[in-house]
Amino acid sequence: MSKLSKHVGVKVRNFRKNRGLTQEQLGELVELPQSYIGGIERGEKNISLETLERIVETLRVEPSNLFSGYDLANSHYERSKLLDSTYLLIEQCSDKELALIKKLVDVVISEVRSKSN
Repeated sequence: MSKLSKHVGVKVRNFRKNRGLTQEQLGELVELPQSYIGGIERGEKNISLETLERIVETLRVEPSNLFSGYDLANSHYERSKLLDSTYLLIEQCSDKELALIKKLVDVVISEVRSKSN
């Protein structure tokens, strides 16, 4: 299995799980068997661009997100999962809630950065 196939597979698995889908459910939505989805997630399948397009449309993710961090260490996968799960939480917020969350994040980041200098 190629390093890139494994990387993309891990990303597909993270996005699928963060959206609360099983391999079987994703397979039904993209018209592929569950076993094929499992093979993609394990990096065992060399998927076509058409299949990739169906997966990213179903998971509502930019194709570039499946390739981001390709050359980074394994810690990137944990970071990716945290970022995606955070996005999914705030995606459900109202505009008013989102504005408040943005202000809170700005304050926290500013505080953390000032303490590390």
